[in-house]
Amino acid sequence: MKKTLKHLVGLASASVMLAFTACQSPTESPTDEFSLDYEKYELDNGLEVVLHQDNSDPKVAVAILYHVGSNREKPGKTGFAHFFEHMLFQNSENVGPGNFIKYINELGGTFNGGTSTDQTVYFETVPSDALEKVLWMESDRMGFFINTVSEWGLENEKQVVKNEKRQGVDNRPYGHKSYVQLKNLYPEGHPYSWDVIGSLEDLQNATIADVKEFYSQFYGAGNATLAIAGDIDIAKAKELVNKYFSEIGSGPAVGAMNPMPAVLDETKLFYHEDKFANLPDLEMIYPTVEEYNNDMWALNMLGQLLTDGKKSPLYKVVVEEKKLAPNVYAYNSSGEIAGTFNIGARAFDGVDLNDLRDAIFDGMEKFEKEGFTDEDLARIKVGAETGVYNSVSSVFNKAYQLASYNTFTGDPGYITKNLEKTLNVTREDVMRVYNKYIKNQDYLATSFVPVGQKELVLEGSVQAEVVEEPIVQGAEGNLDQYERNVDFEKTASQIDRAAIPALDGDLSFAPPSITTDELSNGMKVYHIYQDELPMAQFSIRLKGGMFLDNPEKVGVAALLDNMLMEGTANKTPEELEEALGQLGASVYVSSSREYITISGNSLAKNYDEVLALVKEILLEPRWDEKEFERIKSSAINSIQQSNANPNAIASRVFNEVLYGKDHIFSKPTSGTMESVSSITLEDLKDYYRDNFSPSVASFHFVGAIPKDEVMTSLEPLELWIAKDVTFPEYEVKTNTEESRIFFVDYPDAKQSVINIGRIAMEDGNDDYSAASVSNYRLGSGSGSILFKELRLEKGYTYGAYSGYSRTMDGAVFQASSSVRSNVTRESVDLFKDLLDNYSTDFSDEDLEVTKNSILRSNTQSYETYGSLLGILQNISTYELPLDYIEKDETKLKAMDKAEIKRVIDEFMNPDNLVYVVVGDGKTQLQRLNNTGLGKPVVINKDEESLKIDK
Repeated sequence: MKKTLKHLVGLASASVMLAFTACQSPTESPTDEFSLDYEKYELDNGLEVVLHQDNSDPKVAVAILYHVGSNREKPGKTGFAHFFEHMLFQNSENVGPGNFIKYINELGGTFNGGTSTDQTVYFETVPSDALEKVLWMESDRMGFFINTVSEWGLENEKQVVKNEKRQGVDNRPYGHKSYVQLKNLYPEGHPYSWDVIGSLEDLQNATIADVKEFYSQFYGAGNATLAIAGDIDIAKAKELVNKYFSEIGSGPAVGAMNPMPAVLDETKLFYHEDKFANLPDLEMIYPTVEEYNNDMWALNMLGQLLTDGKKSPLYKVVVEEKKLAPNVYAYNSSGEIAGTFNIGARAFDGVDLNDLRDAIFDGMEKFEKEGFTDEDLARIKVGAETGVYNSVSSVFNKAYQLASYNTFTGDPGYITKNLEKTLNVTREDVMRVYNKYIKNQDYLATSFVPVGQKELVLEGSVQAEVVEEPIVQGAEGNLDQYERNVDFEKTASQIDRAAIPALDGDLSFAPPSITTDELSNGMKVYHIYQDELPMAQFSIRLKGGMFLDNPEKVGVAALLDNMLMEGTANKTPEELEEALGQLGASVYVSSSREYITISGNSLAKNYDEVLALVKEILLEPRWDEKEFERIKSSAINSIQQSNANPNAIASRVFNEVLYGKDHIFSKPTSGTMESVSSITLEDLKDYYRDNFSPSVASFHFVGAIPKDEVMTSLEPLELWIAKDVTFPEYEVKTNTEESRIFFVDYPDAKQSVINIGRIAMEDGNDDYSAASVSNYRLGSGSGSILFKELRLEKGYTYGAYSGYSRTMDGAVFQASSSVRSNVTRESVDLFKDLLDNYSTDFSDEDLEVTKNSILRSNTQSYETYGSLLGILQNISTYELPLDYIEKDETKLKAMDKAEIKRVIDEFMNPDNLVYVVVGDGKTQLQRLNNTGLGKPVVINKDEESLKIDK
């Protein structure tokens, strides 16, 4: 069967996956300019296969989606679907232990997996010559996995998943909110009444027999969709799929689940005093409908109408009039068997959540009285056309959405019906679902407040049950008690599965052509013509950023990036937002340590109008005092939240230790509570007057518009008058001249955050590419030594990485991880051992693997409009040659082991590395004595500037 999708929407899955973010409602409008061909067929064993050919780049994406999520689990055995997703990366009969990750990295590919309430998906993107090898590996996981499961593998992966739970739930502000909501919204035993990650107790009790039962029930070929998209030959792809998958058993039938919507016969209110939270948080949940129910599309649109933009009624009341929170949200979330409509906000410090709820109800009343216009609906719908094209800019997105729609509707082309139903939503539909599911209906509300602020919770709230794991030294036991390499009986096969498939042909690709120009005022222009999609993506980057902030008022640049979007001299904030919305465009401003970037994304046909609005934003700011006060309050709110985040604390302390308290880079880009509180609107105007100039700006364009037309479009920007911009000088004063460990007490932390590093290049970044190559084997991705040793071998963490971050004057080397609290000392020791010996242990094989992996991975450097724009921004920001990627490849090919060792010894010298640990002081501080890094220097996390005696 062969079909053509004339209209596409963004990633639309039956549920939200942990591995990546799924869109809210698909609300795209139609276009006749793009089509996506696919072919679907079914093997005798029930495996459904969807193929899409796209020969524009030498890449291929493979996605296998199993119709099994946490909703298939049993009470007492929760978390199995997610746990099983992890297990399948460990081993299989013919690929071998640890080799799945190893091979994908060596192929220069990327991979991941994700589990939701309704599905489990595995996916890879690799150079197209590796398609057969990927299909060999995926088929081995599907049909030749279960005999390899051992006690060691089971127990080790339990620790990894428990680390993920601690990192994402136990050790995070508001991390327990989902658990409280699901447990109390759905009746006991309902398939949605527990988190996807499940219960740690259930996980700890899991046995090999449990794993085998789950695998045999849900991992048959008949319960999966295989989607392949990219640079393929359809006939040859079919041949390979048949070769590797046709003999795999279909498994027992797994049917669709019937709808089981939540039912509330009363409003339920729960509260939790969150020891890691700094601000009160309110969320209200109304039961709605399952995915693809006829009411879903109107509910999706209702969420956007209530809170999307400055015209929306809840924003007007909660944010502008009552000033209770920096923003408010509402959205519908429909899964396979049930759905919810969520409304909430994280309030300002000290706000009574009863007042916030009243304001939300006032906003709803405003919505009922004033309604919305046809133009509001049109704006939401027209904005979606841009999303259509953005959603298919990568082969992975194409493969995933084909697999997802096929799994949950039986039709990969259901995307067109999804779009059609979205476009057919009327004003009457929206009001009907509002009255049916929201107005005067019972709801569940959670009030999460800082410890000691119970008076802020909704009146009548009941204390929620929250399960937290105690910190017990040695609780996990010793993995050495289990045998790792257990013999198993190999499953018979019709083909020689022990033979590793060879790569198919010679891999070659041509990088896109980059052209440059310059405006009369000195602004440089960089252009890539790309007409695969009728899109335009562009940016204006100004050097400076936080580096040009007044050291006493750090945060001005960060406030300015928000202020620029609050209207222009000719348009109110609402009018600017509406103008962009009617064009289906997105424009945003962001700031960093060293630059401010204005970015735009639109259909090519709307580019000129969007650029005209960007010109207004850039050259005619509004400087609205009311909006400034709102933005400033929001910034302070965000800083308060980050002050409760252990990763943000670790980053702040790490930077101040590295740079010294007098260096501007020792401060967070967003500023501190003290600095932001002192900033005035005049400070922003001064920064803009002194530092915004075409002399420090560059324009970057990727899309379906030729360079001469882009240059013509930029002529109005030549009115922008150039000026001299003065850049200050700062001296780096690292707080220690030798390796030393600094400790920040974060009471009751279930994880310890570890940051290790040094300023590696202070006088330019000529060695940046060589340093990045030298780091590749150590900490670049899941195939690295750090990941292998700390996660795969020891189970200490969910992930461990290292790398270099480039600045205009050099780079910083940093290694980091978040480890379970009771192995903090062991993790520091292991980090130290690996870093101490990395130079000595670096082998000829390491060099060969590094070269091959990096060269092959570069095929993905040119895939999306965003990645191409990133290349142009790198060139302008760091003054790189236009062909810097190719030049770096040439250097890489010429590098020998001696050069690698030189770079390691110079920039990763273990005698000069700073260690920063944020963790539970009462259980871990004393254990960090005698690490060879001196007695830990204790730092108070609540101080805005470190007090360290050198």
